[in-house]
Amino acid sequence: MTQKSKLDKYALAKNTDTKILVARIIREYLSQHVSTLLLALGFMIIAAAMTAAFATIMEPVMDQVLVAGNTNRIWGLGFGIFIIFFVRGIASYAETVLMNKIGQAVVATIQKQLFGHFMDLDLKFFHQNPSGQLISRVINDVEVLRNALTGTLTGIGKSVITLVLLIIVMFYQDWILAIACFTVFPFVALFVAWIGKRLRKMSGDIQSGQARLSDRLSQIFQGVRLVKAYGMEDHEKEIAGNVIQRVRDLMLKSVRVANLSTPVNETLVGIVVLGIIVYGGYQVAAGESTAGQLLSFITAFTMAYEPMKKLARLNNTLQMGLGAADRVFEMLDTKIEVQDKEGAADITLEQPEIKLKNVEFQYDPSDDKKALNDVSITMPAGQVTALVGKSGSGKTTIMNLIPRFFDVTSGQVLLNGQDVRDMTKASLRKNISLVSQDITIFDDTVWANIGYGREGAFQDEIIKAAIAAEADDFIRDLPNGYDTKLGEDGITLSGGQRQRISIARAILRDAPILLLDEATSALDNEAERAIQVTLAEIQKGRTTLVIAHRLSTIQSADQIIVLENGQVKEEGTHDKLLAQEGIYARMVQAGLNE
Repeated sequence: MTQKSKLDKYALAKNTDTKILVARIIREYLSQHVSTLLLALGFMIIAAAMTAAFATIMEPVMDQVLVAGNTNRIWGLGFGIFIIFFVRGIASYAETVLMNKIGQAVVATIQKQLFGHFMDLDLKFFHQNPSGQLISRVINDVEVLRNALTGTLTGIGKSVITLVLLIIVMFYQDWILAIACFTVFPFVALFVAWIGKRLRKMSGDIQSGQARLSDRLSQIFQGVRLVKAYGMEDHEKEIAGNVIQRVRDLMLKSVRVANLSTPVNETLVGIVVLGIIVYGGYQVAAGESTAGQLLSFITAFTMAYEPMKKLARLNNTLQMGLGAADRVFEMLDTKIEVQDKEGAADITLEQPEIKLKNVEFQYDPSDDKKALNDVSITMPAGQVTALVGKSGSGKTTIMNLIPRFFDVTSGQVLLNGQDVRDMTKASLRKNISLVSQDITIFDDTVWANIGYGREGAFQDEIIKAAIAAEADDFIRDLPNGYDTKLGEDGITLSGGQRQRISIARAILRDAPILLLDEATSALDNEAERAIQVTLAEIQKGRTTLVIAHRLSTIQSADQIIVLENGQVKEEGTHDKLLAQEGIYARMVQAGLNE
């Protein structure tokens, strides 16, 4: 099962215990905001107390003003009600702002933590998880969690406190009637819990659908040139439309389930109010209670009904948020496979010798197929080693093992005799410049894109690198020169221009190890010849590993390694390998484009 399908299965089936999830959120995030929580709790208590005070003040309003006609109490009671509403408004505003401040801070922390964890994860993780899915985790899932967190933090505390105080008022006015009213609560609680479980599962379905939509849109936008070239616009519209429809259906289903409590609760409350009026009416008629007491009781009950409804809605929101939290924490708990071991040392290299010693590697441990099988190669210090072979022979795998994008299954990768696993990843990679056929250009200025090769580089150093990469002329012809923004993935540049930016970035890095993976594949013959002169210069004094399909790129290499099915079949210089009339000689005759 692929990692993607595992994630989808996780989203649909896994439901971490609510208590565990809530405890983790409290322990890891809310505990950092205790003082703000306590201050917000104080305002919640004030707001709830004002609500209970309003229910209480209705008794003298009815008995002393409306029934007895005592005009001396009108202004006092009226002003008292005004004060109650004024204080409740201020307190409600304050606690809402404070709780949202906490919620937003928690979500920002989770997003930073999640993105930071993604940056620390291995290349294998990104091969197995489409970028659209990961973006959805950081944005959509965390947004659902944010809504749940801010909503529940703001609402639960205030609603519970208000409900408790209003229940006290009800028991104070008529404890027998209060007990009778609350006989319906267990049924409501059970129904709300059932709805919450349904919504928890739906949340996983919805977030999984949103992730698939984000992934599909990302692929379409990145490949829009191919889509248009092959006239597949309608096809992509249909696929995206189906995914959108699926998400829509899930959202509507969640709305229907979430609001099932409304007709049930309204019916139960109607029955209770009927009982209050009938029972209370007879009590007032018999002189065992006053109209003011009955009005105060009814006011307290109807006002208590609002926090009860809010708690039911908040449970629905919470369950949706916990469904998203399942997915977020599943990502945060993904283990980093390639990491620094205890005692790993920082290293600085000068013209290092690179050696692969009896290396075996499998991308999938459950698959018997080996990408590399007992490979031993020595790449002499300061020399150029070229890898050739058919697609899938293991060339790119070898290149990925040197900077520890992956770790060997068995064997060793050695730099100057030291295992790369004994070095810190950060210091190892500082000693490596990479130019890949999969060029990354950021939607930023030319300065920033070339300067990405070395943090803090000066502008004259960036210009010097661009000149060396034969990029300065076309850069100066751009609308704003080096200040020009290059668009997403360098959409404003040609393939050759993008590759020259990438080469300039590597030149600026000025590292002792140079990895060239199809570094000139997007250049025409004339541009390639110019770049080859530049590359020949920057290769001097550096240990260079080259992967190329063009004979002109590799025939001057100090040694050429011929790979087939993950094994070394031939090695030597261009002339020596031609003389052997083996695999390499046949590849040269065929044009070497394999």
